[in-house]
Amino acid sequence: MRIITSMKASLIAATLVLSGCATTQYSADASDPLQGYNRAMYSFNDALDTVIIKPAAIGYDAVLPDPIQKGVSNFFSNLNEITVILNDLLQLKFGQAFHDTGRFMLNSTVGFAGIFDVAGYAGHEKHHEDFGQTLGVWGVEPGPYVVLPLFGPRNVRDSFGLVGDIYTDPVTYMTDAGARNAVTAVKIVNTRANLLGAGKVLEEAALDEYTFVRNAYLQRRQNLVFDGNPPEEDFDVFSD
Repeated sequence: MRIITSMKASLIAATLVLSGCATTQYSADASDPLQGYNRAMYSFNDALDTVIIKPAAIGYDAVLPDPIQKGVSNFFSNLNEITVILNDLLQLKFGQAFHDTGRFMLNSTVGFAGIFDVAGYAGHEKHHEDFGQTLGVWGVEPGPYVVLPLFGPRNVRDSFGLVGDIYTDPVTYMTDAGARNAVTAVKIVNTRANLLGAGKVLEEAALDEYTFVRNAYLQRRQNLVFDGNPPEEDFDVFSD
C-alpha cells in the first residue's frame, strides 16, 4: 500500500507556513460540514503518528547525521519537480516550467540525482505546484474540508488532485514492490524527522489543535492556488 507523508508531518508543515500569516480564517459552516467525521479521522491519524511514525522518526534522527538527512530530503524534493513541471504547463506558466525544468536537470546531474540542491545554492527558487492547485486555477471550487485516512487534511478538490500527484510520482512506477515500499517508508520517516522540533509550535499555538490545523491548511492551499494573492472575498471570519 502506498502511504503518503501527509499525517501529522503535513499538518505541522501547514501550521508553520501559516503561523506568521494573517489570522483571517474560513467560515466553519462553509468549509467544514463534515466536522464530526473529520475530528474522528484527525484523531486516528494523530494516534497512528504517535504510535508508529514519530517513534521511527526519532530513531532515524538519532542515527543519521543532519547532512545525510538533508541529502535524502533533497532527493525526494528533486523527484517532486516532475509533478511541479507538469502542473506549471497545465497552468500555462511556461516561464516557470522552463525554470523548473532547468532546476531539475541541474540537480539531477551536477547534484547527483538531487542529493545536492545545486540549483538552490545558485539562487534558483523552488516552486510548489500540484494537481489540486491546477484544478483551482482552472476554476474548480475547493468543496468541503475533509481529513483522509493516512493522507491527512484535504478538501474535495485536492482529494481528486491527489490522484494526479500519485501518478506523476516516479516512485509509483518502481516495479519491485519491496523496493517501492522501502523508498516510500524512508520518505515518510525522513519528512517526519525533519519536523520533530516543529511539533512544539503546534502544541503551544493551539487550544484546539484540529481547528488550528484546518484553518492553516485551508489558508495555505488558497494562497498556493492564487500564488500568494487570494481574493479577500473568499475569506470570512471564523467562529467555531
